Amino acid sequence: MQKRTWFLFLTILIDMIGIGVLIPVIPQLLGEPSSPAFLLGPGQQHLGFILLGFLMAVYPIAMFFASPILGSLSDKYGRRPVLLISILGTAIGYFLFAYAIMTKNIPLLFISRMFDGLTGGNIATVQAALADQVKPENRARAFGMIGAAFGLGFILGPFIGGKLADPSLVPWFSATIPFIFAGILALINLASIYFFFSETNEHIDKDRKINFFGAIGNIMKAKKMVEIRHLLIVSFLFNAGFAFFTSFFNVYLTTKFNFSVGQVGNFFGYFGVCIVFTQLVIVRLVSKKYDNISILRFAYPATGIALFLYLLPTQSWWIFVIALIFAIPNGLQQANFSALLTKRIDPTKRGEVLGISASVNSVGQSLPPLLAGVIAVVFAPWAPIFIAGLFVIGAGIVFRFTEK
Repeated sequence: MQKRTWFLFLTILIDMIGIGVLIPVIPQLLGEPSSPAFLLGPGQQHLGFILLGFLMAVYPIAMFFASPILGSLSDKYGRRPVLLISILGTAIGYFLFAYAIMTKNIPLLFISRMFDGLTGGNIATVQAALADQVKPENRARAFGMIGAAFGLGFILGPFIGGKLADPSLVPWFSATIPFIFAGILALINLASIYFFFSETNEHIDKDRKINFFGAIGNIMKAKKMVEIRHLLIVSFLFNAGFAFFTSFFNVYLTTKFNFSVGQVGNFFGYFGVCIVFTQLVIVRLVSKKYDNISILRFAYPATGIALFLYLLPTQSWWIFVIALIFAIPNGLQQANFSALLTKRIDPTKRGEVLGISASVNSVGQSLPPLLAGVIAVVFAPWAPIFIAGLFVIGAGIVFRFTEK
């Protein structure tokens, strides 16, 4: 790989470690009354579930409006400046979140996540930068490396987050420390891009006009993109399902199996190992024998079935077995969908279209958490996971009938 590609890998790795350290902690703030980090009063668990869902939705809602703008800006000015802005915003967002926990300022929790979402164009911009320099036939493997960075971040991030939030290890560890750590990581990431990353966009369009209020219009524009419209629908359904899953899976682990913050971190660390194995080994082996479409026809239904399997165990050790089953098709989906999508995009509009794609994904990621908290209150914390499986199966059905 080129030197620049390694820095993209590092950007995603540091970004995902930063996100990963939050995974064991956020449910403790609003979803677990027995936790010393719980920010509400006694008897307010149901309110906490609803607020937790809303908090999980703020970031993707902000991303929905910001991603097309950042994507167009990366076409107009280059990938590097957009990466610098988005990573700086991420760092500020984490520090604000830590301060909000220290002061028990729930409105500031929401403001910090909104700020991070408005500036957080890392993923779409990294995808565009990667596609700039990798030949179409090699993109599945390249995106597999990015997927491995996701997985490695999920190995290190949740494990570190669970330990940094555990005062039994070090007396001054608390729920704020993982967010401070994540902010510091983001600053390190910022420095690496500033000093070592060179521009990848060879089709910079200085005359491109930026529509700063075009998020909804861009969704309508996506309907007219005949060559990728059905892929955006599939992506929406998959991301909606995944958002239902991620928004309350931590709460499911704590309520059904009594997982501590450290045990939640350990589980997601193990899940990250499974993702890395898939991206570095399985994706490479399978991509040599099958094309993107054939792989995705298998990956979507297999991922949906694995989500349903999470609801069956009565003993916690089964969750670790299912995580491996779940990680393989999910990893295959990530790498091959990104490769298929970028093959069908005009290089001169790659940043814009990937920004639009990120907006579609943000809608898919923002609506489920808004509903998941209410669903968890009305039914049970496992109910959002069941709905997640339905959405992912739906994505597979749409893909099957639109990709002949």
